[in-house]
Amino acid sequence: VNFKEWTEAGVKASRATTHRHVKEFGYSCHIPLVKPLLNHRQHQRRLTWAKEKKNWTVAQWSKVLFSDENKFCISFENQGPRVWRKGGEAHSPSCLKSSVKFPQSVMIWGAMSSAGVGPLCFLKTKVTAPVYQEILEHFMLSSADQLFEDADFIFQQDLAPAHTAKSTKCWLNDHGVGVLDWPANSPDLNPRENLWVLSRGK
Repeated sequence: VNFKEWTEAGVKASRATTHRHVKEFGYSCHIPLVKPLLNHRQHQRRLTWAKEKKNWTVAQWSKVLFSDENKFCISFENQGPRVWRKGGEAHSPSCLKSSVKFPQSVMIWGAMSSAGVGPLCFLKTKVTAPVYQEILEHFMLSSADQLFEDADFIFQQDLAPAHTAKSTKCWLNDHGVGVLDWPANSPDLNPRENLWVLSRGK
């Protein structure tokens, strides 16, 4: 129930009183976390995947080469939405968030395993199937060599069109790369996402 609804219902309480009692109940204001919007089929696929993988050992997961692409904004658009300031500092340069019409960004591909991280690929063009296969050739294979040496590994990728294209599947098959089955729209299952978050904090 918001403050306006309380007032219309005849509840006599100031905004400050209401906020104080809300805090007493253990509530505080936060920016909501963002999660992918999943349909019923995707929910079921994720559940099935989790059940299939729940008994995997550390040794099995250690054979997985996780990969992901992520866009980093290099303009001011990625600044946090809150600042700590004193009274009268609202217009202080250090308390303002700058904006630009066309924010600059860069797309980066990276891979990691339990043994560490591989080299990053900075992308200057849209990731089409041919571009993605170049990434696999020059960065994924070198990451696998670095992290697994001569040991077998399983490659993880999401279901982006360039990843699931027929030509990409043929490339992976021709190079003897096994692919981990992966539920759609599930970035939260990929530990590489946590590394991106840490990178953004630098």
